[in-house]
Amino acid sequence: MRFHSDVDVLAVTRDGLAADARADLAAGLLRLSGRHPRVTGQPRPVELTVVSQPDVRPWRYPPKVEFQYGEWLRDEVESGQLPQPHVSPDLAVLVTAVLAHSEPLLGPPPEQVLDPVPAADVVAASRDSVPQLLADLGSDTTNVLLTLARAWHTVTTGRLVSKDAGAEWALPLLPPEGRVVLAHARAVYLDLVDEDWEPSQSAVRRTAELMAARIGQRSPAHAD
Repeated sequence: MRFHSDVDVLAVTRDGLAADARADLAAGLLRLSGRHPRVTGQPRPVELTVVSQPDVRPWRYPPKVEFQYGEWLRDEVESGQLPQPHVSPDLAVLVTAVLAHSEPLLGPPPEQVLDPVPAADVVAASRDSVPQLLADLGSDTTNVLLTLARAWHTVTTGRLVSKDAGAEWALPLLPPEGRVVLAHARAVYLDLVDEDWEPSQSAVRRTAELMAARIGQRSPAHAD
């Protein structure tokens, strides 16, 4: 696992979360999750997504998340705003990744509690997640840029790949400024360089908006 990578956890419950369980979970994550960017000797950041099984099995789109915590939400949670149930297109991508590459920490294997996601829904999710990604650009820059590149790849090819593979695919399709920005994001992800976006914020915004436009221009890809 790369130094700056989050620990991504998907939990499937039989029912929704009661208010006290939601509060306890948020308090525990604030204690256990390391801040981003990670510092040597500190815990890894945790991204926890909780879904209620009746909301995702049988599968339907758009899906609903019961609870989600990531370090980009720390300030909100510390101020008392507990994560609430919400529609989350990106869950289609997460469930697909979990079914393809994951390790159960507790309970049965994922394929026994989750339905496979149709390829068309993964493509739709890649497109529908763009507005929220752009909203998070300032607070989660590297992840947003890489996720946009992966989404662009998905809506073009119908296939889901890793973030660094999506960036590698997108790099030659960008103008020179965009290649510099995305190459830096990929290098940060691969732990090759330190994350530093301060000198290039305007270029970051232009690159993100360009990829978002390319995603929006694409027709849904057809995949087997």
